[in-house]
Amino acid sequence: MFCSKKKSLEAERIVKANDREYNEKFQYTDNRIHTSKYNILTFLPINLFEQFQRVANAYFLFLLILQLIPEISSLTWFTTIVPLVLVVTMTAVKDATDDYFRHKSDNQVNNRQSEVLIDSKLQNEKWMNVKVGDIIKLENNQFVAADLLLLSSSEPYGLCYIETAELDGETNLKVRHALSVTSELGADINRLAEFDGIVVCEAPNNKLDKFTGVLSWKESKHSLSNEKIILRGCVLRNTSWCFGMVIFAGPDTKLMQNSGKTNFKRTSIDRLMNTLVLWIFGFLICLGIILAIGNTIWENEVGDQFRTFLFGNEGEKNSVFSGFLTFWSYIIILNTVVPISLYVSVEVIRLGHSYFINWDRKMYYFGKATPAEARTTTLNEELGQIEYIFSDKTGTLTQNIMTFKKCSINGKIYGEVHDDQGQEIGMTKKKEAVGFSVDPQADRTFQFLDHHLMESIKLGDPKVHEFLRVLALCHTVMSEENSAVRNPEGQIKLYSKGADTILFERLHPSNEDLLTLTSDHLSEFAGEGLRTLAIACRDLGDTYFREWHKRLEDANAATDEKDELIAGLYEEIERDLMLLGATAIEDKLQEGVTETITSLNLANIKIWVLTGDKQETAINIGYACNMLTDDMNEVFIIAGNTATEVREELRKAKENLFGQNRSFSNGHVVFEKKQPLELDSVVEETVTGDYALIINGHSLAHALESDVKNDLLELACMCKTVICCRVTPLQKAQVVELVKKHRNAVTLAIGDGANDVSMIKSAHIGVGISGQEGLQAVLASDYSFAQFRYLQRLLLVHGRWSYFRMCKFLCYFFYKNFAFTLVHFWFGFFCGFSAQTVYDQWFIALFNIVYTSLPVLAMGIFDQDVSDQNSMDYPQLYKPGQQNLLFNKCKFFICVAHGIYTSLALFFIPYGAFYNAAGEDGQYIADYQSFAVTMATSLVIVVSVQVFGVVTFLPIIELLPLLLLVSAPLWLKLIALDTSYWTVINHVFIWGSIATYFSILFAMHSNGIFGIFPNQFPFVGIAWHSLNQKCIWLVVLLTTVASVMPIVTFRFLRVDLFPTLSDQIRQWQKAQKKARPLYSRKPQTRRSSSRRSGYAFAHQEGYGELITSGKNMRAKNLPPTSGLEKTPSNSTSWIENLCKKATDTVSSFSQDKTVKL
Repeated sequence: MFCSKKKSLEAERIVKANDREYNEKFQYTDNRIHTSKYNILTFLPINLFEQFQRVANAYFLFLLILQLIPEISSLTWFTTIVPLVLVVTMTAVKDATDDYFRHKSDNQVNNRQSEVLIDSKLQNEKWMNVKVGDIIKLENNQFVAADLLLLSSSEPYGLCYIETAELDGETNLKVRHALSVTSELGADINRLAEFDGIVVCEAPNNKLDKFTGVLSWKESKHSLSNEKIILRGCVLRNTSWCFGMVIFAGPDTKLMQNSGKTNFKRTSIDRLMNTLVLWIFGFLICLGIILAIGNTIWENEVGDQFRTFLFGNEGEKNSVFSGFLTFWSYIIILNTVVPISLYVSVEVIRLGHSYFINWDRKMYYFGKATPAEARTTTLNEELGQIEYIFSDKTGTLTQNIMTFKKCSINGKIYGEVHDDQGQEIGMTKKKEAVGFSVDPQADRTFQFLDHHLMESIKLGDPKVHEFLRVLALCHTVMSEENSAVRNPEGQIKLYSKGADTILFERLHPSNEDLLTLTSDHLSEFAGEGLRTLAIACRDLGDTYFREWHKRLEDANAATDEKDELIAGLYEEIERDLMLLGATAIEDKLQEGVTETITSLNLANIKIWVLTGDKQETAINIGYACNMLTDDMNEVFIIAGNTATEVREELRKAKENLFGQNRSFSNGHVVFEKKQPLELDSVVEETVTGDYALIINGHSLAHALESDVKNDLLELACMCKTVICCRVTPLQKAQVVELVKKHRNAVTLAIGDGANDVSMIKSAHIGVGISGQEGLQAVLASDYSFAQFRYLQRLLLVHGRWSYFRMCKFLCYFFYKNFAFTLVHFWFGFFCGFSAQTVYDQWFIALFNIVYTSLPVLAMGIFDQDVSDQNSMDYPQLYKPGQQNLLFNKCKFFICVAHGIYTSLALFFIPYGAFYNAAGEDGQYIADYQSFAVTMATSLVIVVSVQVFGVVTFLPIIELLPLLLLVSAPLWLKLIALDTSYWTVINHVFIWGSIATYFSILFAMHSNGIFGIFPNQFPFVGIAWHSLNQKCIWLVVLLTTVASVMPIVTFRFLRVDLFPTLSDQIRQWQKAQKKARPLYSRKPQTRRSSSRRSGYAFAHQEGYGELITSGKNMRAKNLPPTSGLEKTPSNSTSWIENLCKKATDTVSSFSQDKTVKL
């Protein structure tokens, strides 16, 4: 806001309770929030300022200013101001609507009621009137108004429970507790009103899990930590009431500090468009220079005589200055080669694609009533170009529902079920579960099959009891926690639970034998795909603990190096631990994970798994997901502990890989090259066979160093599968950045937890899964859904369609505008380079925003080459997007050439037909206005026909017998080639646009409007006069056919001679509709595999090997690649062969589809 006061940066905050006058001298912000951008007075100036910061809008404003100069403007100002005002108005309305809802949300929050202690009594106040230092009363299920220091509560010891879902997405309750000195205040209003403590704390920041400060009260100081603070956005739960002192209010609260803008992401098509637009501007300047030079020459050679003939002795005119003015005149006329409507149309199309994702019921998870959500509208087409996927494991590939399966206690495994001979019984065999009916609070759904654990409990095994006591006190079997407690005998115990790599380093030396045995058990558990944690404890003496606790309180009250002091004290107490055992937890795979990964691999998408699990677990994950198979040539494991060891292991792996590929004998060995991190794609493609790379977190830390990451990237990109285990959140982001930067590939990161946020933000596209770990990943993502399997549909259907539609839209848009604009260029050579427009000025103004906007929008939003099911069944269809085949610089030049050809046909066919021509009444019809109407009508019909192919010729075929000269089978074949997908909206838009053109044309050329605005509508009666002539319609028809037929013929021959997979499937779809039903589907037979995965996810092996082998994609009888084969003299004609070809395609694809994903 322009009127907001600039506040000096705080170094620390000082707040005094119940003293508004004292706190006001610091000018702290009040509790009012402003997420809106505008108000009534500032909306217009700020919004216009923002809009004209965009290069395109500023460019068209510059053109408008040029048009206001009479000497150079051959177009009236409204031809530019009408589309510019329309675009600016639409954008302003959208911005105003968005801001209105922000205002509405702000008002709703700001007007919430809260009880505030004012003048020794509780009063209802609006949130926006709450000040720093106020004491607030909260009641159960009430939202917290500001960041509060908890003073007292209804619970013992000043405890309270809060839900932080709005902050971090977690629905599990957190505990906060007040200082003992303030918890005594209770609910006594008088004592609370007399409370005058002073808090000195950190300045406002966005760290949700950290708070440092000191409370000074009654000549004593008390350390404050995050456990004493309740943040705005939390909800009080399971607590009748509590009182708190406002520390941060409004924009200074941690919730608002975290509401900053995320990084702006742009697609590769956006970046390409910016380059192309600059090229077009350069092309426009070249055209202007050519026409300006032509004007200068014409003025020297012809202009003097021409002016003498028209104006008598008016005086000479400087030809060079005339050329200069002409240059600017043609810049104005030819500016429509890049219309402003292009940018608006792109945003509308992207918005439509986003809604399709949100509305897709096949991505709706009924288990949690969670739909898919496109949280951004700017990246949809990038979903069709993904080359690398970086995936978390827990909660992303797995369900993140932990089930206690096994444990190791004092060197003995519990959870394994054996028969009478001592052989382990498989989990598939029925066994009576352990009964926990003795405990009324036991989970009835929990099943544990090993009765020995219950027997050990009943026998009073002290180690088993201690082990289970740790699990009970440390809350769960998975979280890493430490607890210090005093047992009934008065002894102080420290219980610790955490990762074995960390905990084993803190064990007492006397645990060596038990450590070896437990390590073997952990390896066995990890080999079965179970997640593990180690359990340990330590006896603490009373004297030592009291002294240690006193030092901890001093460290908490310290202002300098507080964190280091606390960390050192915890490090001191967490040593000489005695090992108790370890837990083993099962986390099942989500439904459809294996099939999804296999399908994405067929789409040439490489999937890297970045997980914090152990190496053994990571390997088993790979086999369970079919990322690792027994058929792989080799699995490279990098586990070096130093940079030298990692470098050597990478070198040996590459030597092994290249040694098995004899194609490298020509000397092009990548690892000997010292420079590039960018791999040669030819070298990558020559590596045959399937390889996998598995690397540990400590090895990855060395591999990401500048002198080693070259080797890592080269090897990893040669491998089909990459699994990084024991990685940190930062390492996840570093791996993504490595591939993103040096491979120049489009990346996608998917995860479900807070540890995945950095990875999600680093990738081109971030996908969040709304799983069991809250909504942190979802809040940071670009797209979100509930199950990993929906990623297949997001990419192969929505992503591919979005890329296909956007590319088709851009090709068509550039084509039609070059065709529309370059007619002025050709006309310049016949009008003395005078910058005379060839069209009516109103036609120029309305061409892009009325006559041709809706058909192209319908194509960009609704078109599809193949159905969604075929997009899923044939993942290879995804590859063109990865290779940027549908829209690139080459495609752009083809569109330009197409537009140039159409502009030549649009101009010279009517010009030749009108040359010395007469109408049916014998009158001369070759006047400028009739010529302009004929070209405009031809242009509208040509671009309307082009948008959806020659289907638009159907009515003309019915009306004009001339077209019957072309054989019907060939016409139908041509018609079918260029039509991808038809809807009612397409028909309405395409025919409606043509009807709108003629309606506006006749209205603007009527006598009535000419009588009202004679200067603005000079084409009086021309439409009726011209379009009543049959020869005009023949010229329009000839122009349309000449413009469209070469392109349709080229596409027909391309599809017939060199059909892509998309072409074949599209023909099969169309033929299948005509010939349905064709074949009855045979029931599929499933062959069970002799190998069972050791991964304890209760999933059987799927169709991975079949799909990966490509057998389901290999047609048994391939359709002929050409319809123009040579035939014997007595055989059928080639046209009949063309018509018969659809049946062949149906046959081959029907056989091809008998085995599906």
